[in-house]
Amino acid sequence: QLQLVESGGGLVQPGGSLRLSCAASGFTLDYYAIGWFRQAPGKEREGVSCISSTGGSTNYADSVKGRFTISRDNAKSMVYLQMNSLKPEDTAIYYCAGSWGIVAGLSGREYDYWGQGTQVTVSS
Repeated sequence: QLQLVESGGGLVQPGGSLRLSCAASGFTLDYYAIGWFRQAPGKEREGVSCISSTGGSTNYADSVKGRFTISRDNAKSMVYLQMNSLKPEDTAIYYCAGSWGIVAGLSGREYDYWGQGTQVTVSS
């Protein structure tokens, strides 16, 4: 069973950057598409970005397009989310999630395995 652990969250000023990491264990990451999701207080969970199992295909929510970059290193069982030009509205708990198969989208219903989340706070 795939296990996921996020790290890299923290407090950052508007305009700053953070890189989130998602460490996978329990099963080879090569067989899973991975998505990043976030949930702010009082709001529904939002799909942020996703990447195919090989890394050849990526997708982004309009709200983060051009600012966030998803990548993966299957040899290290790691997935990353580079977040630049952060805004206060990016404040949320960020989760990575795994979906068996080559490709998955930005709907949480497609994912079976979830990490515990990491807090990102963008504030001056």
